[in-house]
Amino acid sequence: MRPRRKAPSLPMRIATGAVWVVVAADIALVGWILLTSLRDGSDILRHPFGVPVHPKGANYGKVFADGGFGRAAVNSVIVAVLSSVLAVVIAAPCAYALARRRNRVSGAMSMTFAMGLGVPGQVMVIPLFIGLAHADLDDSQPGLILAYLGLAMPFTVYLLTGFFSGIPAVLEEAAVLDGASMVRTFTKVILPVARGGLITAFLLQFISAWNETLFAIVLTHSQDKVTLPVALSSFVNEAQLNGLDWGAMFAGVCVVLAPMIALFSWLGTRIIQGMTVGIGK
Repeated sequence: MRPRRKAPSLPMRIATGAVWVVVAADIALVGWILLTSLRDGSDILRHPFGVPVHPKGANYGKVFADGGFGRAAVNSVIVAVLSSVLAVVIAAPCAYALARRRNRVSGAMSMTFAMGLGVPGQVMVIPLFIGLAHADLDDSQPGLILAYLGLAMPFTVYLLTGFFSGIPAVLEEAAVLDGASMVRTFTKVILPVARGGLITAFLLQFISAWNETLFAIVLTHSQDKVTLPVALSSFVNEAQLNGLDWGAMFAGVCVVLAPMIALFSWLGTRIIQGMTVGIGK
C-alpha cells in the first residue's frame, strides 16, 4: 500500500498560487507585446489592449530596415557567444584549482572572487572606457568582449567552483594511477563530468551579454558596432523626434526578447538546476 502524501500546508499553497499568478502575468505580458507588435500605431493609441484585426508584419521590416537590427543582431551573437566561451574557458581551470586546493592563498582568491559579485558594474564604466580607449579598443567588438569577460569572471568562477567541489576526488586518483597527467585528468575526466555546470555557466553569461545595455552604449557608438539593446534604444530615440511608431517599437522589443524566450523555453530547466546545484555546493 502506497503511503499517503501529506497535503501541502496553507502557506505553501498560498506561495504556490502566488508563483502561478506571477507566471500567468508574465505570459500575458509577453503575449500582449507580441500582439501589439503587429498593430498600427494609431490603433494602439485608441485601443491599447486590442488585438490586431489586420496584422501588420511590416513593423518588423521597418526595424530591420530603419533601425539596423540585422547588423546589430549579428554583433550581439558574436559578442555574446565569444564572451561566454572565453569566460568558461578561463574560469574553469581557475575554479577547479580553487575547489581542489584548500589553503590560505586559495581561500583569499575565493574571497576576492566572491567580493567581486558585490561590485556594481556602473562604477567600472568610466575606468573601462579610459583603459580601452588607451588600448585603442573602444568602439570595437574585442573591447566589448573583454569588458563582458571581466564582468563575468566573479560569478562564473564562483558557480563552477561549486560544481568542481561536488566531483568526487576518487576520479582524479584513479586517473593518476592510470598514469594521466594533471592536464589530461582535468580535460579528459573532470570536464566531461562537469559538463552540466559548464553549459549552465555558458548560458547564464550568454543571457547576461545579450541583454546588457549600459556598457554597450558607452563602449560602442558606430552604427556597425552596436548590439541589439543599443539599436533598440537608438531606434526609440530617433522615433521620438520623428513621431513614435508604437507598433515598430514593440516589434523591436520582440526581436530582442525572442532569442531569450526561446532559450528559456528550451533550456530553462537545465539553467535553474545548474544554478541550484552549483551555488548550493
